[in-house]
Amino acid sequence: MELLITASQVIIATSIVIVWVFRFDNIIQEFEHFGLSTLIRSAVGAAKISLATLLVAGIWYPKLILISASGIAFLMVCALYAHFSVRNPLPKYLPAFALLSLCVFLVATKMDLI
Repeated sequence: MELLITASQVIIATSIVIVWVFRFDNIIQEFEHFGLSTLIRSAVGAAKISLATLLVAGIWYPKLILISASGIAFLMVCALYAHFSVRNPLPKYLPAFALLSLCVFLVATKMDLI
């Protein structure tokens, strides 16, 4: 189970870094499509990168996993709402839904629900 938890942490953090660092031009287009300001985009990006960093640090300091996974889960729910509000096609929802699912898994394991 520990290997699955660690793999989930790495997958979530890597996904966030890839999207927010290497595919930032896509983020700019999406936030414009959602009608959100650059200030909100910057705040969301800073939050996601910070929480992803804490999630990786949680490999060595497991107490960080609950708060970081919860924060990322909240941001993924917001992302799903944003996609829903502009009526994006289903494939646009899948990355946020996948990361939300992994975060819920991490939160559930840290709360001893699984």
